[in-house]
Amino acid sequence: MKAAVITFPGSNCDRDLAVAFEKAGAQVSRVWHKDAALPAGTDIVAIPGGFSFGDYLRCGAIAAQSPVAAAIKAHAERGGYVLGICNGFQVLTETGLLPGALMRNAGLKFICKSLVLSVATSDSAFTSLWAKGDRITLPIAHHDGNYVIDAEGLQRLKAEDRIAFTYADNPNGSLDSIAGVLSANRRVLGMMPHPERMVETRQGGTDGSVLFRSLMSAMALARDTTA
Repeated sequence: MKAAVITFPGSNCDRDLAVAFEKAGAQVSRVWHKDAALPAGTDIVAIPGGFSFGDYLRCGAIAAQSPVAAAIKAHAERGGYVLGICNGFQVLTETGLLPGALMRNAGLKFICKSLVLSVATSDSAFTSLWAKGDRITLPIAHHDGNYVIDAEGLQRLKAEDRIAFTYADNPNGSLDSIAGVLSANRRVLGMMPHPERMVETRQGGTDGSVLFRSLMSAMALARDTTA
């Protein structure tokens, strides 16, 4: 699997994300936000956490206008995989690749701690190595992680089984405790928790590694069926 990890001014989890992919066995390329094209053969684009462009205007709003954003959208429209974590999730909503928006936390404070999540669906390349309802622990670190969407959009997410993760104890006011959502074709995932910060025991646990291994398994299966 070839992964392209994007770096914006203000990204601070890009190296962590690259290392997580590498530990899962992926070939990783680092891509600067001014690049207008992705590396040839890219399977998945990963947009890391941080504070792209200092979160001026809105979180992720300026990043969504960067030259690389057009390449990411084209990749997604071709059926390519995209993973956005924390600020990356915000970027994906700003580009329109995912529905809804991320607003300021209900408590108006930055939250940084590990939380228990529930895997809401196993029907995606990102979550297939879990079972629906599995409880996992991942850290969060955000000020604007309150996921909102209109009633019609929420109904659609539920009907199409596109809620990927929910919080066991809602930390930020997110509607229906949503922690991550999938695109209509299930190939774009945005999530506020950080799986890349929980991939080895010295980080406090390895629950996050399952997501990256799940992606590797899905890519290998796809290649086997098309060979």
